[in-house]
Amino acid sequence: MKNSYKFGKESEAFAAKYLKKKGYKIIEQNYRNRIGEIDIIAKDRDSLVFVEVKARNSNYFGSAKWGVTQTKQKKISMVAVQYLKETNQVNTKARFDVVAINLRDEHTDIEIIKNAFNLAF
Repeated sequence: MKNSYKFGKESEAFAAKYLKKKGYKIIEQNYRNRIGEIDIIAKDRDSLVFVEVKARNSNYFGSAKWGVTQTKQKKISMVAVQYLKETNQVNTKARFDVVAINLRDEHTDIEIIKNAFNLAF
């Protein structure tokens, strides 16, 4: 379990670095409230972006980008709405992105899926 936790944290740090390179401004990492957690909250031009990082080190469960289930989307949506309320940004343009990281041998594929899903309840 410790190895998967470490792998997750390293993947989130890698994703944040990649997002910065792509012009995102990181606002928070590992934002938590009573409902749950969002891996990264960033600004991309005029949008507030809630980012879920998914990383896989094998293809056994398929590509990382398919790892954000409907249940996970609902949870992220609820956390995001709470964040917007807490920070008085309910009228801010916002979206949900997924950063998918697939490690294959010595090669790392990373992809940003913009608008990966809509607000889900």
